[in-house]
Amino acid sequence: MPNTSAINERFHAAQKIIKDAAQLAKNMQPAPGKPTAELKGHQDYVTEADRAVETFLVKELSALFPDDAFLGEEYGATQSGAFRWVIDPIDGTSNYARGRNRWCISIGLMHHDTPVAGIIEAPTLRESFTARIGQGAFLNGTPIQASKTDKLREAMVEIGWSPYVPEGWYPQKMGALLTEGSMPRSLGSGALALADVACGRSDGYHEYVIFLWDVAAALVLLQEAGACVSPFLKNGGLTQRTPILACAPLIAPSLSKTLGVSLD
Repeated sequence: MPNTSAINERFHAAQKIIKDAAQLAKNMQPAPGKPTAELKGHQDYVTEADRAVETFLVKELSALFPDDAFLGEEYGATQSGAFRWVIDPIDGTSNYARGRNRWCISIGLMHHDTPVAGIIEAPTLRESFTARIGQGAFLNGTPIQASKTDKLREAMVEIGWSPYVPEGWYPQKMGALLTEGSMPRSLGSGALALADVACGRSDGYHEYVIFLWDVAAALVLLQEAGACVSPFLKNGGLTQRTPILACAPLIAPSLSKTLGVSLD
């Protein structure tokens, strides 16, 4: 594990740079209406802003930390390094492309294969989620914790949309939650859904498969906030799309059973 000062130096620099990136994204956001974007696949959007924001972040961070590596959703990986920045330039692009507010920029910092810091910036919501390993998790500077909900019939659980799910998967998962009396949701941003679990607004989030850039920042946030998370990295998340379940600790056994996802 690197010394704390190396993490802190990068974290504080990224906090400033992500604010500038957020302003760039806001300036480029389309007005409400038909999506203004390209389709990479079924309901899988990419906008001009996705590419511009990622380019900006990599340029600014690499100027300060030239030996660090990068992994971004739009342009992939760069050179190897002990530290690696994992970037989703706009998470919730389908919302962003329609002029909606629920989208964010996600920057995770990893030391080798360990997430050590994360920032999830949601500028149109005026929210910034931050965490560093061993230093707590925060929303706009205020400490956050996972929910204390202890019954599934009182739980609110989000199921993430994905183009990779097999036929019948959504009805099965939604039905399982409804049978237990839980309240299902699907709001269009995996990073913000995980942040909601970390701050207790939501009691769980499950996605059939998700990529490292979607979750790198959130993994630190969830750990520091006391949430339970499936072993995403151990299960292959470093190199391929992988399932994830994050949830409030007191319902973790029952929710993992209901959704059929192991937390071990």
